[in-house]
Amino acid sequence: MAKEKAITSDQMYKIEENGHNLLGMCRVYMMENAGHGLADFIITKFNTNLKGKAIVAICGSGNNGGDAFVASRHLSGYYNANVTVILLGFPADLRTEEAKINWGIIENMDSIETIFGNGVNDKIKRKISKANIIIDGIFGTGVKGEIRDPHASAIELINKSKAYVVSVDIPSGIDPNTGEAHDICVKANATVTFHRMKIGLVNNRKYTGLIHLERIGIPQEAEMGVV
Repeated sequence: MAKEKAITSDQMYKIEENGHNLLGMCRVYMMENAGHGLADFIITKFNTNLKGKAIVAICGSGNNGGDAFVASRHLSGYYNANVTVILLGFPADLRTEEAKINWGIIENMDSIETIFGNGVNDKIKRKISKANIIIDGIFGTGVKGEIRDPHASAIELINKSKAYVVSVDIPSGIDPNTGEAHDICVKANATVTFHRMKIGLVNNRKYTGLIHLERIGIPQEAEMGVV
């Protein structure tokens, strides 16, 4: 099989649009499949060594954070892992219906601790510093402009931690179309990207770490006229 070419963030958006609007592959299904695939990657990587591990998902208000919400839900059921989800903002700031749905689920779960707010307080600092596994769900393929607090501070703490860092779709702070790094960006041990490779991930191992491509059920017909 010929190697599939990498795509831009705009192409990925159009593919998702086609999948949702033309083919009936609802975005909430895409998010469920993405988050489940992300969790499966972590489970496979650590196997039974997840027992008692502190897993911290650090999330933005977009679908990248929503994918991490789903992954956290799946991970909470494995080997008594200790799962915390940190939302850099407030639930009312969540930008999509599918992210809101999945936040609502984890907020109702006693097995997951949720923290939210516009600052990085001492509790969040402690959670990040003591994490064994960090899920970077801050920014996805839509990152634009200067990275400000609380996101900048969270990224600094992630990079200072000794945790195994897994980025969702693309490391936060990397331009998905060029691979150019902002002044501050996550340096991941692994990146789980979805549907197709993104151009910004190619030859960017310094930031991406190991790259795992996860299919999320978007029909190939959604690519017609896009790729």
